[in-house]
Amino acid sequence: MTRTSQAPSPPAPTADNGNQSWRRGLSALRDRRVLAMLFLGFSAGIPLLLIFSSLSLWLREAGVERNAVTFFSWAALGYSFKFVWAPLVDRLPLPWLTRRYGRRRAWLLLSQLAIITAIVLMASVDPAAGRESLVAMALAAVMLGFSAATQDICIDAFRIESAPPALQGMLSAAYIAGYRVGMVVSGAGALFLAAAFFSSMAQYSYDAWRLTYLIMAATMLVGVVTTLVVPEPDVERGQSTGYGAADYARLVLVFALAATAFAGSFFLTGGASAALKAAVGGGALGAFLIETLHFSLAVAIAAGVGWALVRLGAVNRRMARETWVEPVLDFFRRYGLGTALLLLALIGLYRISDIVLGVISNVFYQDLGFTKPEIAEAVKTFGVLVSIAGGFIGGLMATRFGVMRILMLGAVFSALTNLIFVGLAYAGHSLPLLYLTVAADNLAAGLASAAFVAFLSSLTSVSFTAVQYAIFSSLMTLLPKVIGGYSGSIVDGIGYPGFFIFTTLIGVPVLLLVWLAGRRLALRDSAP
Repeated sequence: MTRTSQAPSPPAPTADNGNQSWRRGLSALRDRRVLAMLFLGFSAGIPLLLIFSSLSLWLREAGVERNAVTFFSWAALGYSFKFVWAPLVDRLPLPWLTRRYGRRRAWLLLSQLAIITAIVLMASVDPAAGRESLVAMALAAVMLGFSAATQDICIDAFRIESAPPALQGMLSAAYIAGYRVGMVVSGAGALFLAAAFFSSMAQYSYDAWRLTYLIMAATMLVGVVTTLVVPEPDVERGQSTGYGAADYARLVLVFALAATAFAGSFFLTGGASAALKAAVGGGALGAFLIETLHFSLAVAIAAGVGWALVRLGAVNRRMARETWVEPVLDFFRRYGLGTALLLLALIGLYRISDIVLGVISNVFYQDLGFTKPEIAEAVKTFGVLVSIAGGFIGGLMATRFGVMRILMLGAVFSALTNLIFVGLAYAGHSLPLLYLTVAADNLAAGLASAAFVAFLSSLTSVSFTAVQYAIFSSLMTLLPKVIGGYSGSIVDGIGYPGFFIFTTLIGVPVLLLVWLAGRRLALRDSAP
């Protein structure tokens, strides 16, 4: 996908245990919770492509430069930092909404309404109107990414708490199916609508894209209605005892101040960063290194502000430690420093080849002369179906041959299939080669995703499942999305063939990390 692709994949399936397993599976299809998860999955699948591919095509038709288009992929960084506020979603009650709908549904409803608002705000902006409109579009896209990531946190928790372990596999399968349908609607559906409303590279129409995004906002009502209809999960929340409203309020205040420090420092130092890039030069690589330093400085300032506020007593220290520190310490305690760092490096780099390429793939197709309907049919419909097939194949193979072996196979395929893009770049407008490229790319991504999700699930502790999984899934996309933001600049510097070779080469170190992690984990499991 995307993940992109950052889209989620189902856990590796378990072996069939005979006719009883089949009967239980078929009966589970009639469970209301499975249907609810299908609709919630659809709601989760809508926002992502409205930030990535669909938005990139809109901006290109509006005449926005290619390197500026790829910078908009950073609006989805909320998915990569959702672990920061995931504990707040897990602990913090919302005024009135929590009493009326329950903890999970209250946050779910709030995030869905925020998603609708963000999409409507994007629809109200014409990116061709100038710099101010691009800033407004970027802010609305950031709001969409933050709200969509919050919805993901809520749905994950809702799914886990709604049913016993025996039904979790079916709930996950329904969620994935709904998610993929949502991606087709916001990807292929949005492109078809914009074309039907007469917007193209030759004749851009803001009204066409505005109406398209308003229709996408309306599709989110599927999730809103589902949230209002389904019952709140019936679970005990012993963790919420012992803290009052003032504690929660101070916890939110500290988070808000740290987030403000990040945003403020990032934007205030933006001029200095731009001046340094102009003075140093160095092309795309130099710009990337300077921007990485710029970003890291903002993160350090935000972390420093948060730490200082905790030390000054602005928040209950025990609460802050339980919220943000204990889940991390638990991971390092279980695996040890060396193995834990190796695993984190693998998590952060495993999807780098396909995610970096995916940021600019639609712009690449468009630059080759493919029309929006051709891209929609090949990438957003055919490609999604192939990725679903790849996910099931990866899950079956992981069950049969082991997760680490298929993790290695997925890493090899994810890197090597990028070379097919080189052939397409030289061939130009060739529909058969486009479909071959899309098939290979999505099959590899689906297979790798299935094995990777099974791998991440095996690393989490039952005591901190939601927070640790949010950390892993956030880390998985952080660096690839940051690099992906510069994909347009890299292409401007070395061309499409060179860029695709680059995305293949950055996947090579992942093979070594998978091999080392497999050895470390095997030795750990065999130790007495």
